[in-house]
Amino acid sequence: MSDSQTLSQLRSSGIDRRGLMLVLSSPSGAGKSTIARRLLRDEPQLELSVSVTTRERRVSEVDGQDYQFIDKREFEIMRDNGQLLEWAEVHSNFYGTPFEPVQEAMAAGRDMLFDIDWQGALQMFEAARADIVSIFILPPSMAELRNRLIRRAEDSDDVIERRLENSRVEMQHWGEYDYVIINDDLNRSFSEVRSILTAERLRRDRRVGLHEFVAGLLD
Repeated sequence: MSDSQTLSQLRSSGIDRRGLMLVLSSPSGAGKSTIARRLLRDEPQLELSVSVTTRERRVSEVDGQDYQFIDKREFEIMRDNGQLLEWAEVHSNFYGTPFEPVQEAMAAGRDMLFDIDWQGALQMFEAARADIVSIFILPPSMAELRNRLIRRAEDSDDVIERRLENSRVEMQHWGEYDYVIINDDLNRSFSEVRSILTAERLRRDRRVGLHEFVAGLLD
């Protein structure tokens, strides 16, 4: 069997790799949502896992695209019926990841992006650690984090102060993630996240049918 025939058989049989779950976490204002949007724009194999939340929609957000905005009763029903892969209470609001869309995507070999906090990430680690690549994004300083929240102009002063207080708790969990990026330059941070994604896609244990492919090469 020639090299071209072997490679052709690999491609025609649909053998590629199983999908992965890319988890991005950070304190509010550290830049993960901006990085996530750029990843979705530039990585066609990656799709966003849209979380449900009980918090109010911000002016810049689109229902069903940034989040699915639901009321507390709807959230409780989903949680109690086992329809959420993970859920958490953050800043007095509830967030969760619907299980069914993730299950369908992983079965089809597609990559899923999760823009979630550390509480949700730890629940996901327990459920599917082998399929998860996790990245924690840090701000360069607390002063810069405050400035970013102020410049965003989407929260009141008391909400900003509460977010800053909670960020100190969130950042204590950086050591539980696979990778940590200090976002002092958005373009560089985005490139680093994209490089991680590329490398993780090429991991040996994610390649479906690789043993058979190599056996064919050696036959």
